[in-house]
Amino acid sequence: MRRKVYVTRRLPQPAIDMLEERFDVEIYPEDRAIPREVLMEKVKGIDALLPLLTDKVDAEVMDAAGENLKIIANYAVGYDNIDVDAATKRKIAVTNTPGVLTETTADMAWALMFAVARRVVEADKFTRAGKFKGWGPMMFLGGDVYGKTLGVVGVGRIGSAVAKRAKGFNMRVLYTDVVRNEEIEKEVGAKKVELDELLRESDFVTLHVPLMPSTRHLIGERELKLMKKTAYLINTSRGPVVDERALVEALRKGEIAGAGLDVYENEPELSPGLAELDNVVLTPHIASASVETRTRMATLAAENIIAFFEGKRPPTIVNPEVLG
Repeated sequence: MRRKVYVTRRLPQPAIDMLEERFDVEIYPEDRAIPREVLMEKVKGIDALLPLLTDKVDAEVMDAAGENLKIIANYAVGYDNIDVDAATKRKIAVTNTPGVLTETTADMAWALMFAVARRVVEADKFTRAGKFKGWGPMMFLGGDVYGKTLGVVGVGRIGSAVAKRAKGFNMRVLYTDVVRNEEIEKEVGAKKVELDELLRESDFVTLHVPLMPSTRHLIGERELKLMKKTAYLINTSRGPVVDERALVEALRKGEIAGAGLDVYENEPELSPGLAELDNVVLTPHIASASVETRTRMATLAAENIIAFFEGKRPPTIVNPEVLG
């Protein structure tokens, strides 16, 4: 009898082909987050679950699946949507998709920097509306990127990739992290500082930390007030790292120049007033959305499932202790 795999959203076809060659695969057919009640029903009796970051996989879901469930292969680098402790207690392997989306996500952080600093979205809307009547010396004045100070909060894979790109723009790089990153210090001359100093000194603050209790609302009203009035905040990490209501107020009052956001505190909902602001660029969690990267994420998730049931170590296992 073939094992059963449930996938909570349609993924790039190469990954689906890999799974269907070996397993009975069912896919949630709608292009939206699977409702909780549907997930609870569909997991019954499955051997493997391939969820997205938008799918909360807790002890209740695991127990609904039953003892056949052996692996949860998350389609994301982060796995704060999964109760890893609960999975480990039930001897369920948890995997993620690190590494493959590093460069693509770093590109997106830079895209947001340029878009908000140079007012690209505002100017695009203005031009499409037929308001462009000729060049003017004061039209859509923004901020420079070249030669400015970049503050990187969290220099893991993605934060480091963002910092490395700063070298091409002759930027001073500051970073804050729980551990020192000598590679970044040597490669781009980055300086490790405390968060408050980074916020005071940086022209661009870009966030690249995982979501955990210590990073929830890491950037709130106090931190925003420390930033320069000419500075920009970029978030491609996790929405709750920023107190979104405080950010709306800071943007309204001109306490910072602007923001570029790809993630949101209560995704997909936006805090009241955020969408009405012109000094923020908003994208729908697409930092890893290149054809190549999204396909590689999907095939890596499939590889993790295949490896597990072939008796091999999944390439990117989060809780290896369950393997015995």
